[in-house]
This record gives sequence, C-alpha cells and structure tokens, in this order.
Amino acid sequence: MNIYVGGLSSEVAENDLKEAFEAFGKVETVNIIKDKFTGVSRGFGFVEMPNNTEALAALEGLNNKDIKGQVIKVSEARPRSSEGRGGQGGNRGRGGYGRRGGGRDRW
Repeated sequence: MNIYVGGLSSEVAENDLKEAFEAFGKVETVNIIKDKFTGVSRGFGFVEMPNNTEALAALEGLNNKDIKGQVIKVSEARPRSSEGRGGQGGNRGRGGYGRRGGGRDRW
C-alpha cells in the first residue's frame, strides 16, 4: 500500500519516517518530496508498505502523531490523475481567433 504522509517538519529525514513506519511492519520505500531547485522538503512524502494489514495499522497508529515537533497526517495515497498535473480542462491553451458570430470565420 502506498501511504501519503503530510505535515512533515523540514527536520524529518527519510530514515526518521522509515523508523516510525517499521514499528508496524516492513517498509519497502520512503520518499520525501523536495523542491527541485532548493532541495528543501515540501512537507510531505510517501511510504510504501507491501503488507496491507501492517499498512493499515501504521495509518491508525501514526495519523495525528508528533514527529520532530510537527503533527503528521497519514492516509492512503490516491493514485495520480490520468490527465496529468493540473488537469488541463476546458478550452485552455486554444487561441482566441477563429469562429465568431454566426459561424463564419472573420479574420
């Protein structure tokens, strides 16, 4: 199960999260999301646990707990949208020229 962890202090390292989650079972991966330019934590990350029973126990046991002075939020991660980042809905990005009025092109 992929687990979202939010509200992370900038002091929390991946090893800190791994230790906290290992109290509930096997941890496959830990990834704290960082700003690509500064390398500073963006305050959230993901933990992958292969056993769902252990992962659910971690959700219960760690949600609203303090890690390094910050209360964290833990929940099952939602899958990424298939539309990609930002969801480019509507007519966004399409020019303002073309058909106007009674269906004729006016240039």
